[in-house]
Amino acid sequence: MLRFVAGFLMFVWMLPLHALELEGPRTQGALLKGKVAPGHEVRLNGESVNITDSGRFAVGFGRDADQQQELVVVGPDGGTETHRIELAKRDYDVQRVDGVPDRTVNPDKQAMKRIREEARRVAKARQKTSRREAFLEGFIWPVEGRITGVYGSQRFYNGEPRQPHYGIDIAAEAGRTVLSPASGKVTFADPDLYFSGGTLIIDHGYGVSSTMLHLSDIHVSVGEEVQQGQALGEVGATGRATGAHLDWRMNWRNRRVDPTTIAPGLEDGYTPGASRGDG
Repeated sequence: MLRFVAGFLMFVWMLPLHALELEGPRTQGALLKGKVAPGHEVRLNGESVNITDSGRFAVGFGRDADQQQELVVVGPDGGTETHRIELAKRDYDVQRVDGVPDRTVNPDKQAMKRIREEARRVAKARQKTSRREAFLEGFIWPVEGRITGVYGSQRFYNGEPRQPHYGIDIAAEAGRTVLSPASGKVTFADPDLYFSGGTLIIDHGYGVSSTMLHLSDIHVSVGEEVQQGQALGEVGATGRATGAHLDWRMNWRNRRVDPTTIAPGLEDGYTPGASRGDG
């Protein structure tokens, strides 16, 4: 009997004080969904994470995030438990896009002023996160088509190196309807940004947002609530693009994450090194 009691006490002692659940691939660029008991707090590398009343939350890691991450769970009594998260290092493709107008590869001073102002507006829109829990409902693909560009790939435009690509390029005919991958609220809509053309941002709550680029038409407006599967706009080739496609991007706060880490698997394979000329 004493042996049983001692064994039971040891089992209880070994249980996590503040249980943590994480869903998703532990890799650079990932968006993970997590859960703790209600009333707990979560900190990622010292940064406070917003949590729903039921204890659900999201955390994201950038393209080149450190492989060693620290997630601390704080209990109602102030007690803490540290969880070490090791992210798998990713190897990224190199993609060459030719035939792009030179003005979008080497913008002049006037264009650069416009580009900086547009970047400021986009960043401000992404800060408009809410307590809606749409990020928990799961995500669908906004359009069907062939994958022609993947997250994280190093881009060369007309042979010149530029920033990595932070989205998923989906080739589709111009005018194809683009659907909302999850419910949310429109925080940004502009038909003509310099690089991304018709651009739309949807807030899914708790720091998670989707951005749709190169749209030829936008069917919703800022402040509008949208449902998963609702028509947002149409596929186009606006901005820096040489072919009709949708560039779908996702963020957690200011970190650019890979949509494929939270959406269903790719239907059509992407051939590494293939160059369609999509931006």
